[in-house]
Parts: sequence; structure tokens; C-alpha cells
Amino acid sequence: MSAKDPSYQGVVAASARLSGIVTETPLLPFEHRGRRHWLKAESLQQGGAFKYRGAYNRLVQIAPENRPAGVVAFSSGNHAQGVARAAKLLGIPAAIVMPANAPAVKVTGTRALGAEIIFYDRATESREAIAAALAAARGAVLVPSFDDVDVVEGQGTAGLEIARQLGRVPGRVVVPCGGGGLSAGIALALPGTQVIVAEPEGWDDMGRSLAGGVIVEVAADAPATACDALQTKRVADITFASLKAAGAWGVSVSEAEHRAAMRFAYKLGLVVEPGGAVALAALLAGKLPDDDAETVVVCSGGNVDPVHYAAVLVGAD
Repeated sequence: MSAKDPSYQGVVAASARLSGIVTETPLLPFEHRGRRHWLKAESLQQGGAFKYRGAYNRLVQIAPENRPAGVVAFSSGNHAQGVARAAKLLGIPAAIVMPANAPAVKVTGTRALGAEIIFYDRATESREAIAAALAAARGAVLVPSFDDVDVVEGQGTAGLEIARQLGRVPGRVVVPCGGGGLSAGIALALPGTQVIVAEPEGWDDMGRSLAGGVIVEVAADAPATACDALQTKRVADITFASLKAAGAWGVSVSEAEHRAAMRFAYKLGLVVEPGGAVALAALLAGKLPDDDAETVVVCSGGNVDPVHYAAVLVGAD
């Protein structure tokens, strides 16, 4: 556990650090079944995902004397690119532990930013253990993808942008959820807003944890999913606590439903990866309450393998 808890004040402080660094992504209106909704296009963030927010907020606070030893992170790709981008900007060496089957577009993007990549087997090895051992051996700073107060508060700046762009606090925000960093940060940034987390079927551990009041892990026999960015086995105490305190709850979507959402986003002019499309999928599939609440859906990332994406668009996958 962290020595402090993430807070609204922390999100506001993170916003000041990120000013002029991260992209203020657009809030786009769209219509569905006769109702107007809004889409927060974090797929257009630098690096193709929201992760740059939390990564920079964490790395910029590393003391200058500790920066030469570098940072170590573990990620299937989006956090990897966020950390690599922030590290390059700040002149900090970065090593990223990535699954051997990570999408090539994410591996290429991370390597292009100058980061060292260490591959692991997602099925048989622990990325957390590998990263922790590497950080200890190098004296580097370990930068988790969601189990970190500064990372959560950095991700929450997307929520402050939503309120500023909308001109008011929305009634409801639906957010893709892996470890819960983005959804927890947005819940902190938008007190009073109903936060709904969206996850792939079988990987809906945050939703089930919130429903039961205690953290539950993803089952060992969880089904295969194209949502590589959301394949987190266990959410963090800090993200669960923030979402629980906010009264958040969860929904899950099928593979077919997130593919339909990717095709819908394409018609809006957006390239959205599988995991980034699950919140939009929840809305389109009718998984949300049928009321008049003003709804914002977050599309969290757009780093999708071109071959897979092409197959989705033509309905072959």
C-alpha cells in the first residue's frame, strides 16, 4: 500500500504538471438510438493511449539524483509506450517488461522511443516478479501501470478535461478497466458522477470485486480475449478503494460487442483498439441503464495491430 491515498487534490496537482506536456484529447459528440452522447478520444493521446498522463506524472517527480539508474515498468504496450515517452523526454533510461505475444505495433512503438524491452511468457511467468527483480538489481524506480498513487492521479486528469470541455460534470462516465488506474482517477476527478467500469467477459474482476465488496482475481481459466491491454489478473487496493468509495459498478462485454464498437468508432473517424473500445461497446450493446443520464464514454487507446484491425473492419474477426 502507498503511504498516501490518491485524491482530487492530487489530480489537480497532476494537471498542473502535465500542462503543455500531454495532449488535451477531444470530447466528441455522437448519436445513438436517438440520444446524444460524448466520446473522450484518449486514443488520440500521444503514444496512442491515456497512459502517458500517469507515466509522466510519476516520472517527473523522481528526484534528479535517482534518474540515472532509470525506471522499470511492465506492460502489454500502452503503459510501456507512456513510460518510454516520458522517460525519453526527461532523459531517464527505461526498461519495459512486455509479453512475448504483445501486439507488434506496441512493441515497435516502445522500442522506437528508446526503451529496452525484456520479453516474458504471459502464461508461465510473472511480469511483476521479473520487473521487481530487474529494478532491484539496477537500483531503478519501479513504475507500475496502475498500482501507484501518482499514476492514478495522472490518469485522472482526463476526467478534469471532460468536465472542462463539457462545461459541467457529466451524469455518467463509462471507462475501460484493466487494473483500474484510469477509472479510479476519473472517479476522483469527477465526484458526483456515476462511474461505470467496462471489461471483457471473463476478465471482469473489477466489476465483480465492486459487486462483492472485496477484491477477486481473474479465474485461472479465463477465456481468450483480444483486449490485451485489459488482461490484468488482479486489481490494486488503491484503485478498488477509490472506485468503491465512488459507488462505481461494472459491466462486461463480449468479443463480438467490442468488435462492433471498433467498427462504430471507425465511422466516427477513430481507430480504437479492442480494450479501448469496451466502454463504447457497453453503451452500444445496451448494457447501461435506460435513462436520460448524460453519458461520456472513454475510448482509452488506439494501438491495434493493423492486420487484426482490418479483419475487424470487414467483419472477419
